[in-house]
Amino acid sequence: MQKNLLKLVVNPDAAQTDPMLKRLTGEFLGTFGLVFCGTGAIVINQESGGTVTHLGIAITFGLIVLAMILSFGHISGAHINPAVTIALSLAGRFKRENILPYIFAQLSGACLASFFLKYLFPANIFLGATIPTGSDTQSLILEFILTFLLMLVILTSTQKKDHSLVGPALAIGGTVGLEALFAGPICGASMNPARSISPALVGGHFQSLWVYILGPVAGAISAVFAFTLMHERLEKV
Repeated sequence: MQKNLLKLVVNPDAAQTDPMLKRLTGEFLGTFGLVFCGTGAIVINQESGGTVTHLGIAITFGLIVLAMILSFGHISGAHINPAVTIALSLAGRFKRENILPYIFAQLSGACLASFFLKYLFPANIFLGATIPTGSDTQSLILEFILTFLLMLVILTSTQKKDHSLVGPALAIGGTVGLEALFAGPICGASMNPARSISPALVGGHFQSLWVYILGPVAGAISAVFAFTLMHERLEKV
């Protein structure tokens, strides 16, 4: 990973010839866009006295996920989520040796987005951080279920390799927006460790962060087993 980043700094044209560097750049930019727009909507909503609204925040998250899949899906797969990367590896759709580079790129893009938001809105304390309004257990269960359902949609919508990103982008972006709409007020509806880690690191608010790492990762992994079980049974019918 360090060699790839050094190559890009020394020779920006390297991205044109190095397939892995292209993929990492796609994950970096995709996760940057997700966090900048998604958590940015939360920050701007707070700074503007609620102009964006909760509905607007949920729509923003759904639309930015849709846009990033359409923009980078053909390059990196547009995981833009460490939990998704881990789960896709377990599902046999992603090489395990690329897990850490992908996660590093995702976290780097997410943190850069939070740094930009901190610079633009220095008075904002939380920067869109995910903090439970109820108990940690309540949010942990919600994050597990939300990510479980999201991962099932990802696995199902990308099962057929027809080279069209429109269907998966609509399904995945729509699911993110839907889940953010109804669960956001309670747990933040993160479903993505990178989305939660970056504002926590930059803003310095680490309370309950473990919920937003364990919940999404466990939910995504569980979805792989459920999808595999259903797929095997369907083949035998």
